Amino acid sequence: MIALTISADKAEKLLKQKEEKMKIDDVKNICVVGAGNMGHQISLLCAIHGYKTTCTDISEEMLKKAENFADTYLPGRVAKGKMTEEQAKEARANITFVSDLEEAARDADFVIEAAVEVLDVKRRIFADLDRIAPDHAILATNSSALVSSLIADVTNRPSKVLNTHYFNPALVMKLVEVVKGPHVSDETAEIAYQLCEKLDKVPVLIKKEVEGFLLNRIFRAISREAQWMLEMGVASVEDIDKACVYGAGHPMGPFRLNDLTGIDLTYTMAMEKFRATGDRAELPSPSVVEKYVLGHYGEKTGKGWYDYSEK
Repeated sequence: MIALTISADKAEKLLKQKEEKMKIDDVKNICVVGAGNMGHQISLLCAIHGYKTTCTDISEEMLKKAENFADTYLPGRVAKGKMTEEQAKEARANITFVSDLEEAARDADFVIEAAVEVLDVKRRIFADLDRIAPDHAILATNSSALVSSLIADVTNRPSKVLNTHYFNPALVMKLVEVVKGPHVSDETAEIAYQLCEKLDKVPVLIKKEVEGFLLNRIFRAISREAQWMLEMGVASVEDIDKACVYGAGHPMGPFRLNDLTGIDLTYTMAMEKFRATGDRAELPSPSVVEKYVLGHYGEKTGKGWYDYSEK
């Protein structure tokens, strides 16, 4: 972990923040950094639940895809009777898509970063967010692997930096892991927890930073066993998934789930952990590397452990 050292100026600023206690009702504007697989869904989730939401990304292409998704998803919900036309119009009016981080974050009360799982990138983003966002704003990372204490020291508000880990697809999955690192104030954790409830999610509070948090630690053990059995020729992808679905009652097997979350994400996270630890046991499995090199990332590319090209 990176030690948090605070200057006299930072200490004075933190004291002022402590005196001006924030409440959940003070959260009105949300900024989501990253318009990818998670970011665009978290953005729309916030907009649907009445928050003025700005989604930002350095990629104009990703922003356009995110905007197109919103313009397709909302009418689809109306057609299915899940939302009224007025609710859909209101949600669409709540969300904007911009490429300029300054514009996106300058009025934010709560920021959710959903960028690539690379520590250096996240530290740069949080340093910029700390400069741009109002002093009272909470800065959350959606990272499923990198704890916020690795990021908080680049800001003047470490007590307001934490993990809020949503699960894919964020519009559907109920669970959110709220992680209270040693630097996170009770107030920050409470507001993040309450925001999840306002978004109709089921939050769990993780009281200590542990790598992988709760659910991914469990899933990682399952996935490692599944990968080992595949590569040792014990069983096929399909049969391993069937065993988990029909035997353990999982909604989907580990390979189907990996196609949904992205094999590229699995590869990137494993490589980041290997670089941090130097432990060769953390390297991605040969079959994951092969899929990554071929560009077979799962559903989003039309091919992964399964073939989705006909869809």
